[in-house]
Amino acid sequence: MYHRLLVPLDGSATAALALDEAAQLARLAGATVVLLHVVDAMDHVTGFEPPLVHIQEVRPTFLRNGQALLDAARQTLEAQGVTAETVLLESQGERVSQLIANQASKCGCDLIVLGTHGRRGVDRLLLGSDAEQVARIAAMPVMLVRPRAATKAAATGS
Repeated sequence: MYHRLLVPLDGSATAALALDEAAQLARLAGATVVLLHVVDAMDHVTGFEPPLVHIQEVRPTFLRNGQALLDAARQTLEAQGVTAETVLLESQGERVSQLIANQASKCGCDLIVLGTHGRRGVDRLLLGSDAEQVARIAAMPVMLVRPRAATKAAATGS
């Protein structure tokens, strides 16, 4: 069975669903959940702030917010009797999918539980799918958790 589960969190509803699935699996297997949040500094750069403002104010804020997201998820899991660890990474231009796969290997995880955003068609083509990329490159199994609406539509055949 599984001993260590990696759950990447981005604050989205689908990441919360993945966290719920991982919590259930961890309780059944007695596994530890490793919570991961990747901060991409480029998402927080406007180009208008001076470098000193970015270094002293912007960067500490997004790192603090990322850690707060991880801490809240850890507290939720621990309240359910699940052991959890947190990892906060800052992307330096690497693809998020590669960082997730690398961290799972580094932490000795045997499953990645990852929420998908359910993009289809042109959105998927233009925006790509980190979840799909993780499933392709990870050295361990990946459980993709879809949004509830997409799950219901697939079950009813609509």
